[in-house]
Amino acid sequence: MSALISSQTVAEHASASSCWIIVHGKVYDVTEFLPEHPGGSRIILKYAGKDATEAYDPIHPPDAITTHLPKEKHLGAVDPGTVIKVVKELTAEEIRRQELMAARPSIDEIVNLHDFEAVAKAILPAKAWAYYSSASDDEITIRENRAAYQRIWFRPRVLRDVSVVDWSTTILGQRSSLPVYISATALGKLGHPDGELNLTRAAGKHGVIQMIPTLASCSFDEIVDATVPGQTQFVQLYVNRDREITRKYVQHAEKRGVKGLFITVDAPQLGRREKDMRMKFVDESGVAKVQENQSGVKKDEGVARAISSFIDPSLSWKDIPWFKSITNMPIVLKGVATPEDALMAYDYGLAGIVLSNHGGRQLDTARSGIENLIEVVAALKTRGPWPNPKFEVFVDGGIRRASDVLKAIALGASAVGVGRAFMYSFCAYGQEGVEKAFQIFRDELEMNMRLIGARTIDELSPEMVDASAIHSHAGLTPADNLYNTTYQPLALAQFKTKL
Repeated sequence: MSALISSQTVAEHASASSCWIIVHGKVYDVTEFLPEHPGGSRIILKYAGKDATEAYDPIHPPDAITTHLPKEKHLGAVDPGTVIKVVKELTAEEIRRQELMAARPSIDEIVNLHDFEAVAKAILPAKAWAYYSSASDDEITIRENRAAYQRIWFRPRVLRDVSVVDWSTTILGQRSSLPVYISATALGKLGHPDGELNLTRAAGKHGVIQMIPTLASCSFDEIVDATVPGQTQFVQLYVNRDREITRKYVQHAEKRGVKGLFITVDAPQLGRREKDMRMKFVDESGVAKVQENQSGVKKDEGVARAISSFIDPSLSWKDIPWFKSITNMPIVLKGVATPEDALMAYDYGLAGIVLSNHGGRQLDTARSGIENLIEVVAALKTRGPWPNPKFEVFVDGGIRRASDVLKAIALGASAVGVGRAFMYSFCAYGQEGVEKAFQIFRDELEMNMRLIGARTIDELSPEMVDASAIHSHAGLTPADNLYNTTYQPLALAQFKTKL
């Protein structure tokens, strides 16, 4: 970085042939990067010669531009004395959001995880809600993820001394105060200025394990730096086409003390998330690189597609030995859905699997993780004693109650992952919201464990639940009124004007 650069000088470079932008007070020449930007060149050109920080922050880690842009393109710091302060005019939507924020229910009035989702839905910007809540195609699987738990019924035992119940456990050998870990969700700053740090700080305070997402809004090191001594973290990995980038990322995570590697295997291509896609038609400033200079194609595929073009669709079982060679962290495959693949993961010597359909965001009409759990556990029992201390099975998707957690563990899961519910909690109330979500889980676990007659997590067993209706996908699911209240149905294409 050399002499200060005036904002007037930056403004002179506002074209595709010479494009400078300001991010966090620093000036960058992104001209040569325009064709490579995953979200397309138009979104950058919109801020050519200007301060792009406000648009950059929600969907990029702080170090993204410094990491991916060559050093010679880091031009220097902008002269703060030349910056003309622009008074931002609030839109009607933003004014409405501020009013809703001020009118939020007191956090003391939040009594379940559905409450967080309802508040988040009301106060989030429309694009953020569309990205977070969207699922693929007709969104059948996201609804099934929730409904499947309503087809499992408890068979409680009575007259057991449940004056003391203990729901603590170990996950991949790491102590956890809950049989729940925070599953990876992307782009936390779309919903809160502190993004994923809300989760890190709350998890460290309460002994809960956080899985760091590849596509976090905060940088990996920023998240790790926010931990307290002894705090356990896992890392979720989208595998990059450039294996050297992947190797460096994995080994850096291990060096920073991360205790588990969760490789996402159900996303060789991201699903069509139509709520997200439709929101992008409102602002057509972004065009995906692969669609530039083409005709007859849709201009955009939403936030998800824009941030994920690096994911390698060639990832296969032949890559597993390579992953085992580059790290000593236990490796878990996230996104397994069949007994056949579960047995392959076991035979490859991996540490476990997550039965997941990506929160319903990938293959629509894929079965829920909890439904797949029964067949997967039966298959794994053919490989030896169960539970197997060398191989753990996790489930995520649709979990909103401690009763869901207990059902999954009774059927053979080691623990469960919760993503959206914790994300909505910090979108609504920041770190305090996440801590309240933990408390809700604790309160519900204490009550339900007493009522089912289980004093510890180890006492949960298949005999405590009736899952005989789990495979009945129509007609036997009780209505979940709270979930149905917050769920936003898909909409069809809208006419530009009303006739």
